[in-house]
Amino acid sequence: MKIVLGSDHAGFELKEKIQLHLRTKGYEVLDFGCHDTSSVDYPDIAHPLSSEISHESAEMGILLCGSGNGVAITANKHPGIRCALCWNVEIAELARKHNNANILSIPARFVSDTVALEMVDTFLNTAFEGGRHQNRVFKIDL
Repeated sequence: MKIVLGSDHAGFELKEKIQLHLRTKGYEVLDFGCHDTSSVDYPDIAHPLSSEISHESAEMGILLCGSGNGVAITANKHPGIRCALCWNVEIAELARKHNNANILSIPARFVSDTVALEMVDTFLNTAFEGGRHQNRVFKIDL
């Protein structure tokens, strides 16, 4: 599975840990930056990452910023993107099961490294349930 990964400066250090974790597990990871802790504008990362998924060049994405809100708002402007802001494992699991989320947004300043890695694993390994949830997902895009 090809995973696209990106963060702003607030999420950089956690992004690097997630990237190592994913590569260790055998995932192909495409890093959209940022590449250090210098200040960047989160839309400059979130827009191109989201386009990769919108154009089906990648299956899943992970975005990080301080609160997780900025990258999630930006990503969700793209057609077919369902970016879910998650702060614990249960929310990440439900985002996949019930919403067929394809991008996980992590609030880097508010979750521990351990919780973030658990959310990533859960998000990537949880299947969409479909059924009654599919009808709702069909109604999301305008």
